[in-house]
Amino acid sequence: MDVLWSPWRYNYIASEKPADGCVFCSLLANSLSDRDNFIVHRAEHNFIVLNIYPYTTGHLMVVPYRHLASPSEAEKPETDEMMDLVRRSEVAIRKTYRPDGLNIGMNLGRSAGAGVADHYHMHVLPRWVGDVNFMTAIGQTRTLPETLAETYDKLSSAI
Repeated sequence: MDVLWSPWRYNYIASEKPADGCVFCSLLANSLSDRDNFIVHRAEHNFIVLNIYPYTTGHLMVVPYRHLASPSEAEKPETDEMMDLVRRSEVAIRKTYRPDGLNIGMNLGRSAGAGVADHYHMHVLPRWVGDVNFMTAIGQTRTLPETLAETYDKLSSAI
């Protein structure tokens, strides 16, 4: 059996799950600080948050405050600001982590791979040549070189 140390996940496992099932809405409704929620930036219509189960270190999500399933339900100022925040996230990730490339995108609906299907959001994550190595390909295990708190500190100051 493969075991990797990931103590930051315990708080999520042990925490009470939101009644409505939306992790983003529960982040906005709870009384924890932005740092404790890994919200790295708040704008007028959207916020930027770390993915607590990142594909790679530096994996951010830009999320609208309003609980909407699709960008087609949003107002133009909301989608315009989302793209501005995606651009800011790209710049911050490039400056902080110097990746070889980035993945930017969204999955709309459960069948498209959305983990939170009813509250759309945009992923922004750094990628490096060779970041899918034997651990991922053979061991089906991801390794992350820093804690979420370290990632938060780096990206919140860069954004």
